[in-house]
Amino acid sequence: MKVKLCDVIPDAESKLPPKTEDKSGIGVHYIDAYIKPMNTKLEDGAAVRCKRRGLKITLSAGTKKGEGLMRRLDVSLDPVVMLSAALEEAAKAAGVELAIQDSAIFLTL
Repeated sequence: MKVKLCDVIPDAESKLPPKTEDKSGIGVHYIDAYIKPMNTKLEDGAAVRCKRRGLKITLSAGTKKGEGLMRRLDVSLDPVVMLSAALEEAAKAAGVELAIQDSAIFLTL
């Protein structure tokens, strides 16, 4: 079952490290702005939560839960690429699939 989770916030890119004073090395301001709208409820009442704690991204959809890590050395120094890989890793661990299409984030359960 594929459902639209949320729209991608275009303002999140304004929070990337060269544009803000982000000393984290992974773009925490960008990450937090990007994943904030992903915290919602689906039509069937299942809660979807995505949060960052340090380098760890945790994604839960209903009873399914998975984690992904922001990896600078293994993936990329670019926060956009790191976040995409971490979200994909968390979704795979949770047994769901995330897809970004037409500036929207879709969740497949």
